[in-house]
Amino acid sequence: MKCLLISDLHYVLKHFDWVLNISDQYDLVIMAGDQVDGCSYVYMRVQIPVILKYLERIHSKTPLMVSSGNHDLNVRGRNGERTASWLEPLRELGITTDGDSLEKDGVLFTVCPWWDGPKSRDLVGEQLAIDAKKPKKRWIWVYHGPPDDSPTSWTGKRHYGDKDLVGWIEQYQPEIVLTGHIHEAPFVDGGSWVDRIGSTWIFNSGRERGPCPPHIVIDLLENTALWSAQEKTGQVQLN
Repeated sequence: MKCLLISDLHYVLKHFDWVLNISDQYDLVIMAGDQVDGCSYVYMRVQIPVILKYLERIHSKTPLMVSSGNHDLNVRGRNGERTASWLEPLRELGITTDGDSLEKDGVLFTVCPWWDGPKSRDLVGEQLAIDAKKPKKRWIWVYHGPPDDSPTSWTGKRHYGDKDLVGWIEQYQPEIVLTGHIHEAPFVDGGSWVDRIGSTWIFNSGRERGPCPPHIVIDLLENTALWSAQEKTGQVQLN
């Protein structure tokens, strides 16, 4: 199985076009949050229908997995915390999204939402506890924020990662966690696109301007991960 990881497209339509055009080269496309750009002059209510159409077209070519990021939160749920409600209709299209899991060829993928407070954080913890009990040969999480105190969460000035994720990784030890959020991490001194916590691999493709987004190709048959950006590449062996 060959997976393509991208994140933080932030309504850059040429990057969505790039993903659409190459998506059929992969067995699974994984978008790890921040499809929307909350800082854009284009209103979120305008961005969302455009992005949904892209996601539908990508999924028509290959299986697609989409998690929320902080920019994707558009409403307050019943618990008073913000959520990306616009992703919910993706399930009707067969797209795996926030709160879902997917088993494919013995690999269990768990897609976690961006949590906005203690109640939604606890829901993520419950989701992981449930999936921990499911039979699987390999376990991969999709989680927008990288773990704290990791080079994948280093901005060049400080770590800006998720402390709770560190605890969950130490508790469950998934094989791989696919993240984003910290755009600079792969490109600054002390940062990286890859890290390891115990036996768990952490990946963050980063974000930069250019004709295509930084991305990571994870080949689960060859057990390799290849990161590509405009002027840099990197590769690790997963065993």
